[in-house]
Amino acid sequence: MKLAIIGGGSVRTPRLIPSLVRRAAKLDLHEVWLMDNAPDKLRLMGGLCETLARQFNAPFKLMFTTDAREAVRGAQHVITSIRPGLEHGRALDERIAFQHGVLGQETTGAGGFAMAMRSLPAILDYAHLIAEIGAPNAWLYNFTNPAGLVAQGLHYAGIERVIGICDSANGAQHAASRYLGVPLRRVYHEVYGLNHLSWTRSVQIDGHGGTGEEVLPGLLNNEQFVASTHMSMFAPGLRRWLGSFLNEYLHYFYHRDEALAALLKKPETRGEEVERLTNDLLRQLAAATDPHEAILIWQTVMGQRGATYMAHARHDAPRPTLEPIEQDDEGYAAVALGCVEAIATNTPLYTGLNVPNNGTIDGLQDDDVVEVSCWIDAAGVRPVKIGAVPEPQYLLMRIVKQYERFAARAILARSKELAVEALAVHPLIGSYPLAEKLVSAFLEAHRDLVGEWQ
Repeated sequence: MKLAIIGGGSVRTPRLIPSLVRRAAKLDLHEVWLMDNAPDKLRLMGGLCETLARQFNAPFKLMFTTDAREAVRGAQHVITSIRPGLEHGRALDERIAFQHGVLGQETTGAGGFAMAMRSLPAILDYAHLIAEIGAPNAWLYNFTNPAGLVAQGLHYAGIERVIGICDSANGAQHAASRYLGVPLRRVYHEVYGLNHLSWTRSVQIDGHGGTGEEVLPGLLNNEQFVASTHMSMFAPGLRRWLGSFLNEYLHYFYHRDEALAALLKKPETRGEEVERLTNDLLRQLAAATDPHEAILIWQTVMGQRGATYMAHARHDAPRPTLEPIEQDDEGYAAVALGCVEAIATNTPLYTGLNVPNNGTIDGLQDDDVVEVSCWIDAAGVRPVKIGAVPEPQYLLMRIVKQYERFAARAILARSKELAVEALAVHPLIGSYPLAEKLVSAFLEAHRDLVGEWQ
C-alpha cells in the first residue's frame, strides 16, 4: 500500500509514525509519502519522522516531496492536513474577529469561516488530483480545519470518498476508557451534531443501542470524572440541564461572553501563541545537531502547546489529563489510521466521523455533513441512527448547519453576498452589517490566497 500525507511538514505529522509502524504489517504498507509545499519545514519534520521510523524499526519507506502529483499518484489512501496561510493566517483571523468584537477561534464563527475560505478550495484541488491520478477508489481523510465545513463543501462539489476527521468527536469514548480503565474497543459512544458542535448522549461498555452497560449518567454525576475532563469548563447547571458529554468547543457557544472577555484580556491570541511556539520549534530544530535532541525539542514544545490549549476556559489552570491505557488511544492518529485499516483490511471500526447525514439525525437534510458515530469497513461508512434529538441541541445545530450550508456554497462560488448571509445567520455573529465588515476584512487580509470575490 502507498499512503500519502498532504501537509507532511505539519508539526503534528511525527505523531503518525508510531501508529503507522504498529499497523504496517496488517496494511501491507510499503511507502509513506510526505508532501508539503514548504521545503524547509518538510525537511525538519521529515527528519523527525525518519528518526522515529528508525527507533520503531519501520518496515516502510518514507518519501519526501514538494510535488503533490508525485505524492498522490497511485496512492490508495490520502490524509490531508494543511494550513493555507500558515499560523500567521490564523493569527490574522483571530485579531480581525476581536477587532470587531466577536470570537475568532479558527474552527468556530468568524475565524472558522476565514480559515475555510483558504482551506476548502485547496483541499478541493487535492481531491480532484486524487480522483485523476490516485489509485482507483482512493479515499481522502481530511483533518484540515474547519473539518465539518470543508467536508460539506467537498460533498457539494461531488467528492464522495472523503471522510472528515476530528479526534474531538470521540472525546467521551476516550474519557470513559481512561477513567474506567476499559479498552477503547469495548467502549461505544453515541455522538451527534456537527464538527466542534456535538453532544454524546450515551456511553456503553460492550455494546451500543441499549445492548451494553450504560455508564454516562454515572460518569457525569461523578465529580472526579468531571474534574479529569474538559467537562469541568462548563457550568454545573448547564451539565445537569443537557445531561450529555459536551464537545469542548461548545464552550464558545454556552459560555460565549465569558470566553470572549477572557480571550480579549490575553496579551496574545491563541493563533499568535501557536505561531510563536511553531517558529520557536522550527528555529530550535534547525540548530539541533543530534536527532535525539531534535525529538526532545519537538516533544517539549508540543507539550507546551498542548498544555495551553483552551486555557482561557480553565482560568489558566493546568489542563486535566488521564493517561491512555492502551496504544490504540492515539488521538487523531488513531482515528485516521483506524479508518485506513478498517477499509483496507475490512476490519469493522466504530468511531465518530463527519459524513453526510442520510437520515441519521431527524430534521436535517440528507446531504448535510454531520458528526456522528459510525461503523466503517471495506464497504464504506455507515452512520449509527440517531433519530430525534432534544430541542435545545437541535435548534443550535440547525442554525449552525444553515451557516455551514451558506458558507460552503459561498466559498465554492466565491460570492461575497452568500458569505455575508452565512455570517449573518451564525449565532456568534448574528448581524448583517457586522457580517459585511468581517467578510470585507477577511477578503482584504487574505487576497493573495483567496483572490477576488464577486
